[in-house]
Amino acid sequence: MDFNDTPDQAKFRAKCKEWLDSNAKLKDAGKRINVESNLEELIAKAKVWQKKKYDAGWAMLHWPKEYGGINATPIERIIWGQEESKYDVPGSIFEIGLGMCGPVMMQYASEEQKERYLPPMAEGKEIWCQLFSEPSAGSDVAGLRSKAVKDGDEWVINGQKVWTSGAHYSDYGILVVRHDPDLEKHKGLTFFFVDMKSPGITVKPIKQITGTAGSGAGFNEVYFDDVRIPDSQRLGEIGDGWKVAITTLMNERLAVGDAKGADVNEALSLAKDKDDFGQLMIKNQAVRDKLADWFCEANGLKYTKFRTMSALSKGEAPGPEASITKIVSANKLQAIGNFGIDSGDMAGMLIDEEDGMSSFQAAWLGAPGLRIAGGTDEILKNIIAERVLGLPQDPRADKGLPFKDIPSGK
Repeated sequence: MDFNDTPDQAKFRAKCKEWLDSNAKLKDAGKRINVESNLEELIAKAKVWQKKKYDAGWAMLHWPKEYGGINATPIERIIWGQEESKYDVPGSIFEIGLGMCGPVMMQYASEEQKERYLPPMAEGKEIWCQLFSEPSAGSDVAGLRSKAVKDGDEWVINGQKVWTSGAHYSDYGILVVRHDPDLEKHKGLTFFFVDMKSPGITVKPIKQITGTAGSGAGFNEVYFDDVRIPDSQRLGEIGDGWKVAITTLMNERLAVGDAKGADVNEALSLAKDKDDFGQLMIKNQAVRDKLADWFCEANGLKYTKFRTMSALSKGEAPGPEASITKIVSANKLQAIGNFGIDSGDMAGMLIDEEDGMSSFQAAWLGAPGLRIAGGTDEILKNIIAERVLGLPQDPRADKGLPFKDIPSGK
């Protein structure tokens, strides 16, 4: 594999860098950055940055021009992401919308709907969320129980979603519900998009140990009480809900697969200036061993992503091996957060916005949730085992049964 840019790619990278240099500041390598805690400020800053990118043609490079993109190649999209990550820019509240909802709308929505919803999504005017998980259907999304009943040209939705990131500030959401419990659980599903201000929708933020701001992805419970959705907002055919959901989930692996937060550079910076019983932590062999492990993991992730880049550059779709990224990065984030907390001994959990430790505290508190969101470690390991390594599928007791006949705890 040749990791060097082609002449055209090098020219495009230089163009990205030139614009970013003029509009943002480079990150201070290894600097321990405090986590943004004010949600309103985070949203405002993210919208300003997204609008600035949109106006300059950098918001959604690979989208068609009529929807806010510039028809860039997949590899150019990767190059932009690599360059932007070097700059101190607002954390994105648009990842779910642009990375998951946008591609689904692009594939299944009508032309009129694409023209209406995609440009405001790319510009940052409208925020989208994903309404999949339920109290009885987390990693097993197809086990969901929210109901959709056809009533003329509308559908009446009742049920509950949970762990919905950003629902409390989203304008629209993509929604999968069950329209026929007499069919197998993967076959009785239908997919919609919904206005989050529709009558009958109640959003209740879940108070997290990390607070509900931070990354801007605070979780919520969302209740649907006789919510009416026009049939025109159905994505795919009736009964194609699982097929459309899989399209969403495959994009999710690329959009939000990498656990962001304190990394090996921040841990190394901490070890270089933190006292450990009279000497710097970096001189402790156990600390050096951990740093070496995280350095290896970080570079393993880097080259795994290069495989995806290589596939994209050839016009291929990324495969299930993308699941590796979240398993490794989320566990690494949790370990580095734990390292930062331990370095402060008994004061490690005392939050002080001025001491540069909040990124480690946020990592330690938030990483366990990242190991669940978007597919648990166990689910992703099964995907890798079955679809990458070709191992036999786990036995399924519900295979072939109508959903209503599957035994449940109720």
